[in-house]
Amino acid sequence: MTLESPASPLIFGGAAQSPRAALPVLPPLALYIHIPWCVRKCPYCDFNSHTASPVLPEEEYVDALLADLDQDLHAVYGRELSSIFFGGGTPSLFSAEALGRLLKGVEQRIPFASDIEITLEANPGTFEQEKFVAYRKLGINRLSIGIQSFQEEKLKALGRIHNGDEAVRAAGMARQAGFDNFNLDLMHGLPDQSLDDALGDLRQAIALNPTHLSWYQLTLEPNTVFWNQPPTLPEDDTLWDIQEAGQALLAEHGYAQYEVSAYAQPGRAARHNLNYWSFGDFIGIGAGAHGKLSHPDGRIVRTWKTRLPKDYLNPAKSFQAGENALTNAELPFEFLMNALRLTEGVESRLYPQRTGLTLESLAESRREAEQSGLLQVEPSRLAATERGQLFLNDLLQKFLT
Repeated sequence: MTLESPASPLIFGGAAQSPRAALPVLPPLALYIHIPWCVRKCPYCDFNSHTASPVLPEEEYVDALLADLDQDLHAVYGRELSSIFFGGGTPSLFSAEALGRLLKGVEQRIPFASDIEITLEANPGTFEQEKFVAYRKLGINRLSIGIQSFQEEKLKALGRIHNGDEAVRAAGMARQAGFDNFNLDLMHGLPDQSLDDALGDLRQAIALNPTHLSWYQLTLEPNTVFWNQPPTLPEDDTLWDIQEAGQALLAEHGYAQYEVSAYAQPGRAARHNLNYWSFGDFIGIGAGAHGKLSHPDGRIVRTWKTRLPKDYLNPAKSFQAGENALTNAELPFEFLMNALRLTEGVESRLYPQRTGLTLESLAESRREAEQSGLLQVEPSRLAATERGQLFLNDLLQKFLT
């Protein structure tokens, strides 16, 4: 899975007693589809992914996905989908036939917006040209390709199954197949990586002219091989140099940073992810998928699905593993931990529109964050300062009890 998906709610100070209004206008609706299989589990990966067997249960899994979606339809009646995102795992392991049957089934249940964005995650080495052409014919109009690095020794250290040449060819294959909108997923701060190494990867990615780049630092996450057997990572000074030089290089070549780790050519920001960060709604189907849906009466509910593929495919088990109706105390943090990731933040009026809470409920904490230099002093926007973007956790702490 690439970086392009939500967290546990925390208690946000100052809003617990605020009345919540009904939501006369519901936010845009997206669909996230999780396909949990990979050729091999990478040592840094903490996503819900599992090593694939020689034969994938495509037909059974598509049947389960559509049945899962059926159980969520009552909550989205009359709405249309603005975007779909196939994440994983490695969704490009599935055949075009399977994905076509799935997309047809989804559209029969929920109408698609005329300009719907449909993204598929893919890894170099898991596809061929004909497969990409077939995906494009299905209406999939955006790819997110998991490159991570173009350098052989770095790819081996990360446990990736592709090589640098395959990574380069993947972008060309995408374009030849008719994809004029695609993301390359690239990491920095890799084991024993120098500044020159990191910038070399970035220059190679830019040379392939993707419309979007996800460029982010490798972190060691619990329940991964790297967490238990940590590799030697660059020193903090080197990491800082990489970040500064890389951002300057991206800006020089016309890639504007619009989120913590997302850079895009003009008009090519990922609409599906923008919906996440602006507290839009999304249905999540598939093993371990998360969802968030708003209701006209003001209720906002997060859901999560059964995690293990064998349990998800077991008809005796429920697709949904749990849900959480967000309280007034949880909602402000839930909103801001997404919105403040955007470099320009969001218009202040979006907060009451998406949460049903008043802006006054943020007033005290907002004032403190502004005085500390972490939040912009701009009544019409909720946006971090440049310093606040560097210390985002410190900024969010200002709003915690």
